[in-house]
Amino acid sequence: MNNELKKTLNPLQLWAIIVGMVISGMYCGWNYALDFTSPIGFIIAILIVTIFYTTFMFSYAELSTAIPHAGGPSEYSSRAMGNFGGFLAGFACLIEFLFATPAIALAVGAYIHFLVPGIPVVVAALVCYGVFVLINCLGVETAAKVELVVTIVAIIGLLLFAGAGVTHMKLSNITDGDIFRGGFKGIFAAIPYAIWFYLAVEGGAMAAEECKNPKKDIPKGFILGIITLVILSLLTFFVTATNISPALLSKTDSPLPETLGVIYGAGNVLSKIMSFIGLFGLIASLHGIIIAYSRQAFAMSRAGYFPAVLAKVNKQGTPVNAIILPSLVGMIFILSGKTATIIVISTFGAVVLYIISMISLFMLRKKLPNLERPYKVYYPIVPTVALVTAVILLVAITISNAATVIWVIGAFAIAICYYFVYTSVTAKASLKKEIEEENNETDSYEGII
Repeated sequence: MNNELKKTLNPLQLWAIIVGMVISGMYCGWNYALDFTSPIGFIIAILIVTIFYTTFMFSYAELSTAIPHAGGPSEYSSRAMGNFGGFLAGFACLIEFLFATPAIALAVGAYIHFLVPGIPVVVAALVCYGVFVLINCLGVETAAKVELVVTIVAIIGLLLFAGAGVTHMKLSNITDGDIFRGGFKGIFAAIPYAIWFYLAVEGGAMAAEECKNPKKDIPKGFILGIITLVILSLLTFFVTATNISPALLSKTDSPLPETLGVIYGAGNVLSKIMSFIGLFGLIASLHGIIIAYSRQAFAMSRAGYFPAVLAKVNKQGTPVNAIILPSLVGMIFILSGKTATIIVISTFGAVVLYIISMISLFMLRKKLPNLERPYKVYYPIVPTVALVTAVILLVAITISNAATVIWVIGAFAIAICYYFVYTSVTAKASLKKEIEEENNETDSYEGII
């Protein structure tokens, strides 16, 4: 069976995939945090999350250059902790990406509905999702070229928004009112939405196996990607929050066009242009995350965690089954329409993945000290900061969203049961096959005698 991916990506394309996966978080989703805390409280949440992602991505670059594998975190954890650790990391990754995708698709639907009110949000979301599943089936080279174009357009859109809003900024929109609204609990509740600014940035690791020169390309793509995202997230937040009231900002599904509407009047041309460009940002993430979760499902199948059908690739080296089948799960959750809840589920899976990945880095340093590491993080300080802040993020998400998180924990419990049952069944089948082969060899030997 052919299960090798084609090496076609360069550093610019990897950067585009990384930034593109995340950039929708600038256009929507993060603003729901202001339901729980003040702008000052959200700034604190953003700073904590930014510190985490910066240290995490520098650490993650070491893992992905040492082990450039389509499985990304599942492969790192498998090397460090064994098969169960690899499965757990892979499942957490799938939770993150499979739930991020319907949230982004719903946002695409909301932007399309804003432009064309006659088109229902859910219908637009499903159609757009389906279109980009088909584009991904054409191969990673085509997918990466599309991703590069839409990502650049989305970045230009954010810069245009900043240019249109920066001269109208009023600091009083941030400092007025109860700056400690919600207290520490409010800051904790805001953390999943601060994570939304960066969620899925690690997905570039799943494309590592398809890089032409992973040892050099991955550090370039990762580091440039996180720098780009930090600048864009801080710029987007401050321009938006200083031009619109927190109460209005927290209720809108399209914060950037809404902000321009406050500045220049409802129905202004700039708002409509921003809504159109915003679609590129959302599409970039939708498209990029499909690349990521399909490679994760492909790699987990190839490693024996999932049925072998997901590890098949076509003549172009594209894992079509791993693209289409998980996408059906994402489409089901689009029908719920609960974007904020889906974001919480996705961020919980992400933070579990981050913790497992950082533990894997420490274990691999001790277990495989001679492993070739073309890029080395400043050890142990940087990964320690990443691990500690990731634990803080997990506690914050759990405390502030217990009713939702308990269902995600239940999903992990079911997945763990599946792992032990599936591996037991496949192990017995493998043993039976070996015994049959040995018996056949014995029979053949006796026949010759």
